[in-house]
Amino acid sequence: MNDLEIYFNENQKRIITKWDHYFDIYDRHFSKYRNKEIVLLEIGTYHGGSLQMWKHYFGDKAKIYGIDINPNCKQAEDENITILIGSQSDRDFLKKVVREIPPIDILIDDGGHTMLQQIVSFEELFDHIKPDGCYLCEDLHTAYWKEYGGGFKRRGSFIEYSKDLIDKLNAYHSVEEALPVSTFTTSVNSLHYYDSVFVIEKKQRPKPVSLRTGTISIPDMSTPKLTGFAAYKARKKHKFKVRVNNILAFFKLPLKNGIYD
Repeated sequence: MNDLEIYFNENQKRIITKWDHYFDIYDRHFSKYRNKEIVLLEIGTYHGGSLQMWKHYFGDKAKIYGIDINPNCKQAEDENITILIGSQSDRDFLKKVVREIPPIDILIDDGGHTMLQQIVSFEELFDHIKPDGCYLCEDLHTAYWKEYGGGFKRRGSFIEYSKDLIDKLNAYHSVEEALPVSTFTTSVNSLHYYDSVFVIEKKQRPKPVSLRTGTISIPDMSTPKLTGFAAYKARKKHKFKVRVNNILAFFKLPLKNGIYD
């Protein structure tokens, strides 16, 4: 067991509710921030138990903030723990949070788990995360629950919303105007999906460059050199394949298997 799981199992203080597989995910992405002067923001404080867990895990140098809609959660404030009261689906409130707290190293969305709440929180707070910071949204299984606005392949669910971020991460390689390089492309290093958890690790990232080292020792496969009408026929066939593929791509249809094999 890692330190977070040990703390959770031995906890006799404020209530903490977590799925059992979350602790390995936390430790994998958060351990590098331990005992450093970091800013952590957790959306959804409940009884404040997880805030105490983060304080214990990251050490006395960490400045911890919590967001909750329940004014009574202010009772969970402690040394280096500040509770902000407001709704995570209120853009004006979140803009105020950005103005009032320092840039964030770690953002954990453990709030109300509705699709609107998760999307609004991401859109308003992600840019306030430091260039080497980490964003974690948990309990993503609600993206499959209709009462939270979710559903399998349902448009507007946070799962479907987050899939667009995969495209943005790879935009350096896009040749289509519909997928330009964005600040997300240049500032995000990786996306991680787990059961019910989505993690984004930030890092300033220039356009990747393909490199090669070593010496060639295996010759390329030899192919017969075409001449005359055979060469003309091969060029026409290739041009036809390109034209067909461009039409399929325009309508977002899949490439016919084997067309370029």
